[in-house]
Amino acid sequence: MSVTPQAPSDPSSAPAEPTEQEITEQKAVRLAKRQRLIDEAVDASGGAYPVSVPVTHTIPAVREAYGHLAADEASGDTVAVAGRIVHLRNTGKLCFASLQSGDGTRIQAMVSLAAVGEESLAAWKDLVDLGDHVFVSGEAAASRRGELSIMVTEWRIASKAIQPLPNLHNELSEETRVRSRYLDLISREQARRNVVTRSKAVASLRATFAARDFLEVETPMLQVMHGGASARPFVTHSNAFDTELFLRIAPELYLKRAVVGGIDRVFEINRNFRNEGADSTHSPEFAMLEAYEAYGDYSSIADLTQTLIQEAAVAVSGSHVVTWADGTEYDLGGEWDRISMFESLSEAAGAHITPETPIEELAALAEREGVEVPHPIHGKYVEELWEHFVKGGLVRPTFVMDFPVDTSPLVRAHRSIAGVVEKWDLYVRGFELATGYSELVDPVVQRERFVAQALLAAQGDVEAMRLDEEFLRALEHGMPPTGGMGMGVDRLLMALTGLGIRETILFPLVKETQG
Repeated sequence: MSVTPQAPSDPSSAPAEPTEQEITEQKAVRLAKRQRLIDEAVDASGGAYPVSVPVTHTIPAVREAYGHLAADEASGDTVAVAGRIVHLRNTGKLCFASLQSGDGTRIQAMVSLAAVGEESLAAWKDLVDLGDHVFVSGEAAASRRGELSIMVTEWRIASKAIQPLPNLHNELSEETRVRSRYLDLISREQARRNVVTRSKAVASLRATFAARDFLEVETPMLQVMHGGASARPFVTHSNAFDTELFLRIAPELYLKRAVVGGIDRVFEINRNFRNEGADSTHSPEFAMLEAYEAYGDYSSIADLTQTLIQEAAVAVSGSHVVTWADGTEYDLGGEWDRISMFESLSEAAGAHITPETPIEELAALAEREGVEVPHPIHGKYVEELWEHFVKGGLVRPTFVMDFPVDTSPLVRAHRSIAGVVEKWDLYVRGFELATGYSELVDPVVQRERFVAQALLAAQGDVEAMRLDEEFLRALEHGMPPTGGMGMGVDRLLMALTGLGIRETILFPLVKETQG
């Protein structure tokens, strides 16, 4: 007997999903079974939910140790495992069940009249349902069809499932997958693989930093002043301090304080919150990596960022070539292109565009191309036009270098090109994955930039930064030349897997259902 049920060749022949009424009826039956288990418990260990069961092996360990058995061959060894029942077939004197471990590995359990007795077999048939966690003990053996099995001599319910599982023959809808990720993890290999991939990638990031003597720190998520990025914050109120607080939009201004304090190589992996739209590449809550290196600049931090991503790819897939969920291969290897924002825009638009190009010319070009520019300042026109003309043509990983000064208030002015700053954005798969700066460390210039941002805020730009006196005071104590970078961890997983952002976040924020 096959451990994994095969999907029917004709989708229309798959059993239909149960209706709400059927689910309610099944739940009532399962609740009655739960009560029976509690009433008939031989001790006070938990009845339908015992504190523990005497497991000796994991299901993967049993498959590894006894997978070599030939058809109808017994091992002579007793093993005791537990798992969730994902397939169940009861016959007269022999019952079959597929038990699944957390990683998706399955093994067959065979419960026979001869091995457990009439009373125990009847209890199995009467009390055990799909979705239950069950403990079984018995000899590891291969069935007559060659299926590795446990010939059960003892069993008990480890945890009673009150809600029925969805039909595992059918794919869950995307909405169900993100709202009920636990069901997604039970039923879909890709969902489990996503969790493992993310864990490996994040571990690789930390290992890369550790090898380069970076220190990991944690900075506040509740802040009295939001800053570090151009974004709309979430606002809350502290009863204890009787003051307005903001969920952080970036850890940047605190990490720079750490550099001022002498932590020359510092990073953080943590949550950010931005009160903005949600789509295939944006989530209101997301994981962010930021890192700062004293005596580095935007070129050295670009080198570091490329290394971080390439080593994460190796950790996940064994090479720089990653295979996405749809089977597409994407090469993250080699040296990545570095292109100028202004030069690439000029070439694509067929017009010479520089920091000195009159804003009227940029506005006319935007209108002609149907490009909408919110809060129309010179830099916003340049960036929106660049996205319109250039972004869609980027295939390989590409650093887009040298941004307009008026859209980058925390970045040092370019050392040789007037009107731009030493900033890059990294594009992978056509979306922005990371950004990097030669950090602005002059407190006088930083104050001027903050004042300009405050004017934009007064004109209605909800994403403009506020003047942060505490941060300026820190800078006035002297910050060394520094390179800094930020990268969305969820977007890194998008680059490694080819999936949308809601698939790379284990429990994404979703709108509450009505009713």
